[in-house]
Amino acid sequence: MLKGNFSKENEQFVPIFGSKNEEIGIPKYKLRKNPISSEAAYRLIKDQMSDEGNSRLNLATFCQTYMEPEAIKLMSESMDKNIIDKSEYPRTAEIENRCVNIIANLWNASKNEEYLGTSTIGSSEACMLGGMAMKFSWEERAKKLGLDLTKHKPNLVISSGYQVCWEKFCTYWDIEMRTVPLDEQHQSLNTDIVMDYVNEYTIGIVGILGITYTGRYDDLKKLDALVEKHNENTEYKVYIHVDAASGGFYTPFMEPELKWDFRLKNVISINSSGHKYGLVYPGIGWILWRDKKHLPEKLIFKVSYLGGEIPTIAINFSHSASQLIGQYYNFIRFGEKGYFDIQNKTHSVARYLANEISKFKEFEIINDASGLPIVCYTLTKDFNKQWTLYDLADRLLMKGWQVPAYPLPEKLNNTVIQRLVIRADLGMNMAQDFVQDFKEAISELDKAHILFHDDSQTKKYGFTH
Repeated sequence: MLKGNFSKENEQFVPIFGSKNEEIGIPKYKLRKNPISSEAAYRLIKDQMSDEGNSRLNLATFCQTYMEPEAIKLMSESMDKNIIDKSEYPRTAEIENRCVNIIANLWNASKNEEYLGTSTIGSSEACMLGGMAMKFSWEERAKKLGLDLTKHKPNLVISSGYQVCWEKFCTYWDIEMRTVPLDEQHQSLNTDIVMDYVNEYTIGIVGILGITYTGRYDDLKKLDALVEKHNENTEYKVYIHVDAASGGFYTPFMEPELKWDFRLKNVISINSSGHKYGLVYPGIGWILWRDKKHLPEKLIFKVSYLGGEIPTIAINFSHSASQLIGQYYNFIRFGEKGYFDIQNKTHSVARYLANEISKFKEFEIINDASGLPIVCYTLTKDFNKQWTLYDLADRLLMKGWQVPAYPLPEKLNNTVIQRLVIRADLGMNMAQDFVQDFKEAISELDKAHILFHDDSQTKKYGFTH
């Protein structure tokens, strides 16, 4: 018969919730003295994360929250591979090369140019690389033209709907960020005035294919024409980097005729997030240059590979190959038709939600899934109830749905909106559940006895990416 004092060897027989680990608190900010069983460690950590919410119900994030079991199996089996060790893992290096070529074809790179690219840890690293390439290329051109580089800071032109990684880039590299303001008539890059922000110290213009606030696209075809005209009349050339973090793996399937990519002469580099509509779990991004001449040699480092050398461009060094393998799995698994079917279904769900929300007299639709499958809405001008969009976000959170409420950028920051990001794993059945919960949340707010707001200051709620 088993007795009360179990040895460590018999710890596996103790029920998890009957163990001493559940009697006392585990030290959280320093190491405990003795180890515990793997099962107990797993359960303790799992329980600590149990109140975080369901990622599938997180309509704030663009990041993928579902992958197929076979993809997860492949990724878990490659977590131990360091992607930077190309000579030790030549097949993984070749898979990265294949992905770059697949993406180059997707973005219409020309066979007459020597395109190149790399995987990154998300689009933020990719944006840093794109920005650095523009800065160093500008310096080389400016020096040849005799420009005094010490007279003014170099500058970068971008709409005020930029993602925070561009602010980081400008801060890290001491670059002036020239933001073209959005307004009610121009909820993407204002091409009527964008060239007014350009001078001989401009390292480049960033066009955004899917503004995170609203999902709208900058008019990149028109921007390209403006840049072409500008370059015809000055020695101080300027070029375009496209931040396609959200649209890079969505637009090619949903709007293949839309010219935003390397079909445009002055688009020299593009970044995208594989972990958004590339359908991979967080941790993978991509950047490609249309031709190697747009990537200064100082940013290319050589590493040993199969008895020769292979260029490496990424900023980060050691990291797991698992997300790269996940991206390749998706490419092989889905193909063109699979990606189209997934994105088309996602678009249909987004349009359904936009249509359902438009039926409520309380809301004005800001974006009905035009561009990205994003639904944005605000309270109507004649709205006279006591609750706000922040209250609605709270009510939806009680039902598990994470829906951000936040003000738009400068000059539009008196307008507070809510945004629904529709991802591949939000099917029509879940969308119908959301609409039901949405209706109930509004009904509950209308009947609420206590709704107190001590100020009318706009704020951000659950919107950080």
